[in-house]
Amino acid sequence: MITKLNSIKVGEIPTESSLAIDGNEQLFKDALFFDLEHYIYKKPICIGVFGCCFYDEASKELKVTQYMAENKKDAIEILSLAKTYFEEMKLKHNKKYIVTFSGNNDFTVINYLLKEHKIDFILEGYFEDIDLQKCYEKAEGTCIGLKALEKKFDIDRGSELMSGSNLAKTFGKIVKDDDYINRMPQEKKDKILLYNEQDVVSLFYIYVDWYNRIKLKTEEDEAQQ
Repeated sequence: MITKLNSIKVGEIPTESSLAIDGNEQLFKDALFFDLEHYIYKKPICIGVFGCCFYDEASKELKVTQYMAENKKDAIEILSLAKTYFEEMKLKHNKKYIVTFSGNNDFTVINYLLKEHKIDFILEGYFEDIDLQKCYEKAEGTCIGLKALEKKFDIDRGSELMSGSNLAKTFGKIVKDDDYINRMPQEKKDKILLYNEQDVVSLFYIYVDWYNRIKLKTEEDEAQQ
């Protein structure tokens, strides 16, 4: 199992540009930003990388946690680690929301695997879900992908993009061949972890910069739709 913990300095976050849900402009302080890399073949097979972060108001940092499977056993262990992480975030850190981008697929995968491996935890409903893809579609009336949305927010990853299909193939090999990870170049492992980390960090930056990029519709605008 590869475990990566990272702290990213982001400074003070102005609340006026942050996406407000039910009038709460400071919701991001009580939220997790979540993304999975996984492998599906007819049904969910494994989680390859678990990635999640939250804003630490005291240190003004994003605290990023990642788990990456190195073999089939790790792919099961990630589920227990995910359960522990989410329970700690809710009970110790008082997190109430989970922010995703088109997160329904990730929820389906993790909930299926938790049940499959008889781990007593279901993520769906544990936190209130905020799907930024749905928020964008409601605001702009059109669907968008994460990379296209990042461009609208001037988010430059500065790193190589990876396709979901290539990632899935990699994790398929990892769960089928326990020695595959040892033949994988360290550079590739680092790229996979960086890609996932940038996914969850992008969710945070999009969330807190929302009204600088997305027009806040008035009640009159909404009535005309």
